[in-house]
Amino acid sequence: MTGASVVTRMEFLPVLFMVAGIVLVAMVTLFVSSLLRQSNPYPAKNMPYECGMDPAGEAAGGRFRVQFFILAILFVVFDVETMFLFPWAVVLKEIGLVGYVEMFIFILLLLVGFAYAWLKGALEWEA
Repeated sequence: MTGASVVTRMEFLPVLFMVAGIVLVAMVTLFVSSLLRQSNPYPAKNMPYECGMDPAGEAAGGRFRVQFFILAILFVVFDVETMFLFPWAVVLKEIGLVGYVEMFIFILLLLVGFAYAWLKGALEWEA
């Protein structure tokens, strides 16, 4: 082992401490909240809608149409993918033409995925 490799490994020590601290805080928070909370389950509390009117009709069955989930997943996917455009725009001068072309290939793939979802009817909301 050379001195340079030890220095590079030591640079990640603060990251390791931060991850360990986050995990420790999350575990302590969950443990303390399990000790302090009240556990009082009863049938009315475990209903799908705890307050207001009792569920009736389609809501009483507890099933939602698949289109709702597909649309929600597509929204999350495209929303997260478009977040990659902001860092790209910030470093556009530094990455040059190669990064410019790669981002347009990325956008083209997003458009292909969008067209596929549209043609499959995933964006249609039928009543």
